[in-house]
Amino acid sequence: MNIEEIRNHCLSLAAASESLPFNDTALVFKVAGKMFAVLDLSEDKRGITLKCDPELALELREHYEEVTPAWHFNKVHWNGIDIYGSVGDDQLREWIDHSYALVVKSLSKKQKEELDRYESP
Repeated sequence: MNIEEIRNHCLSLAAASESLPFNDTALVFKVAGKMFAVLDLSEDKRGITLKCDPELALELREHYEEVTPAWHFNKVHWNGIDIYGSVGDDQLREWIDHSYALVVKSLSKKQKEELDRYESP
Protein backbone atom coordinates (compact mmCIF):
# COMPACT_ATOMS: atom_id res chain seq x y z
CA MET A 1 0.00 0.00 0.00
CA ASN A 2 1.21 3.49 -0.68
CA ILE A 3 0.76 6.44 1.66
CA GLU A 4 -2.47 7.63 0.02
CA GLU A 5 -4.01 4.14 0.15
CA ILE A 6 -3.10 3.82 3.83
CA ARG A 7 -4.54 7.27 4.54
CA ASN A 8 -7.77 6.45 2.69
CA HIS A 9 -8.15 3.16 4.54
CA CYS A 10 -7.59 4.75 7.95
CA LEU A 11 -10.11 7.50 7.19
CA SER A 12 -12.67 4.95 5.95
CA LEU A 13 -13.00 3.61 9.50
CA ALA A 14 -15.96 4.96 11.49
CA ALA A 15 -15.31 8.36 13.10
CA ALA A 16 -11.61 8.30 12.18
CA SER A 17 -9.85 11.65 12.00
CA GLU A 18 -6.38 12.80 11.02
CA SER A 19 -4.07 15.50 12.30
CA LEU A 20 -0.42 16.53 12.51
CA PRO A 21 -0.06 17.18 16.27
CA PHE A 22 3.65 16.39 16.57
CA ASN A 23 5.28 17.69 13.38
CA ASP A 24 4.75 17.92 9.62
CA THR A 25 5.78 14.33 8.96
CA ALA A 26 3.80 12.32 11.53
CA LEU A 27 0.21 11.98 10.31
CA VAL A 28 -1.85 10.75 13.27
CA PHE A 29 -5.14 8.88 12.92
CA LYS A 30 -7.52 8.84 15.87
CA VAL A 31 -10.93 7.56 16.86
CA ALA A 32 -12.70 9.32 19.73
CA GLY A 33 -9.53 11.30 20.37
CA LYS A 34 -7.32 8.21 20.77
CA MET A 35 -4.52 7.27 18.39
CA PHE A 36 -4.71 4.07 16.41
CA ALA A 37 -2.09 4.81 13.72
CA VAL A 38 0.78 7.16 12.95
CA LEU A 39 1.94 7.36 9.35
CA ASP A 40 5.47 8.61 8.75
CA LEU A 41 5.49 11.04 5.81
CA SER A 42 9.22 11.79 5.92
CA GLU A 43 11.38 11.07 2.92
CA ASP A 44 14.03 9.05 4.81
CA LYS A 45 11.80 6.24 6.01
CA ARG A 46 8.21 5.45 5.28
CA GLY A 47 6.41 3.45 7.89
CA ILE A 48 3.32 3.20 10.00
CA THR A 49 3.00 2.71 13.75
CA LEU A 50 0.05 0.61 14.89
CA LYS A 51 -1.34 -0.53 18.22
CA CYS A 52 -1.25 -4.30 18.64
CA ASP A 53 -2.19 -6.99 21.11
CA PRO A 54 1.05 -7.68 23.06
CA GLU A 55 1.21 -11.41 22.24
CA LEU A 56 0.43 -10.80 18.57
CA ALA A 57 2.99 -7.98 18.48
CA LEU A 58 5.75 -10.40 19.49
CA GLU A 59 4.57 -13.00 16.99
CA LEU A 60 4.52 -10.47 14.13
CA ARG A 61 8.01 -9.22 15.02
CA GLU A 62 9.32 -12.78 14.87
CA HIS A 63 7.61 -13.54 11.57
CA TYR A 64 8.12 -10.30 9.61
CA GLU A 65 11.43 -8.45 9.45
CA GLU A 66 9.47 -5.28 8.52
CA VAL A 67 7.73 -5.30 11.91
CA THR A 68 9.69 -3.89 14.83
CA PRO A 69 8.93 -2.37 18.24
CA ALA A 70 7.66 1.15 17.55
CA TRP A 71 10.08 3.98 18.10
CA HIS A 72 8.91 6.54 20.73
CA PHE A 73 5.95 4.35 21.73
CA ASN A 74 5.28 1.70 24.35
CA LYS A 75 7.02 -1.24 22.71
CA VAL A 76 4.72 -3.76 24.36
CA HIS A 77 1.63 -2.36 22.62
CA TRP A 78 2.89 -0.65 19.46
CA ASN A 79 4.60 -1.99 16.32
CA GLY A 80 6.41 -0.07 13.63
CA ILE A 81 5.95 -1.42 10.09
CA ASP A 82 8.13 -0.62 7.09
CA ILE A 83 5.52 -0.12 4.34
CA TYR A 84 8.07 -0.79 1.60
CA GLY A 85 8.80 -4.29 2.84
CA SER A 86 7.17 -7.51 1.71
CA VAL A 87 4.02 -7.16 3.86
CA GLY A 88 1.01 -7.44 1.55
CA ASP A 89 -1.74 -4.85 1.24
CA ASP A 90 -4.41 -7.11 2.73
CA GLN A 91 -2.18 -7.93 5.69
CA LEU A 92 -1.47 -4.24 6.34
CA ARG A 93 -5.19 -3.41 6.15
CA GLU A 94 -5.87 -6.21 8.66
CA TRP A 95 -3.27 -4.77 11.06
CA ILE A 96 -4.73 -1.27 10.72
CA ASP A 97 -8.20 -2.67 11.44
CA HIS A 98 -6.82 -4.58 14.44
CA SER A 99 -5.26 -1.40 15.83
CA TYR A 100 -8.51 0.53 15.32
CA ALA A 101 -10.54 -2.27 16.99
CA LEU A 102 -8.21 -2.32 20.02
CA VAL A 103 -8.69 1.40 20.51
CA VAL A 104 -12.47 1.16 20.07
CA LYS A 105 -12.55 -1.70 22.58
CA SER A 106 -10.85 0.55 25.15
CA LEU A 107 -13.40 3.38 24.77
CA SER A 108 -15.91 4.17 27.48
CA LYS A 109 -19.50 3.01 27.11
CA LYS A 110 -20.56 6.55 26.27
CA GLN A 111 -17.86 6.89 23.58
CA LYS A 112 -18.88 3.52 22.07
CA GLU A 113 -22.52 4.65 21.97
CA GLU A 114 -21.49 7.84 20.17
CA LEU A 115 -19.46 5.76 17.73
CA ASP A 116 -22.48 3.48 17.13
CA ARG A 117 -24.58 6.54 16.29
CA TYR A 118 -21.88 7.68 13.87
CA GLU A 119 -22.02 4.32 12.07
CA SER A 120 -25.84 4.29 11.79
CA PRO A 121 -27.34 6.05 8.74
